[in-house]
Amino acid sequence: MSSIFTKIINKEIPAYIIDEDDDFIAFLDINPIQKGHTLVVPKKEIDYIFDLDDNYLSKILIYSKKIANALKKTVSCNRIGISVIGLEVPHTHVHLIPINSIEDMDFKNKVDLSKEEMIELLNNIKCNL
Repeated sequence: MSSIFTKIINKEIPAYIIDEDDDFIAFLDINPIQKGHTLVVPKKEIDYIFDLDDNYLSKILIYSKKIANALKKTVSCNRIGISVIGLEVPHTHVHLIPINSIEDMDFKNKVDLSKEEMIELLNNIKCNL
């Protein structure tokens, strides 16, 4: 059965897609813990990040850096935090989260953004790629 991320990759369900290439896709998290919370997902459906081959693992970090740089230009923050937990969806994904303190990485937090705010944020991030 395809993961929810594979369904996003295949455009079977909608998402706020920031960018994609042959190997990866980046989109806004629909349940963000901070404004700009973004997921970077490999197009290969592999559950555990350390099961990625070394070349692909390197490439996901380099791709994440590109997205993080655009986020940093868009959202006021000290830095972009990175987290890989891998339990909530059985498909490798990297969380990129604009933060000002360690508390900003608490996944119990949720930020409520309207559809209009998500679209505006998406367009601003794309402009900064």
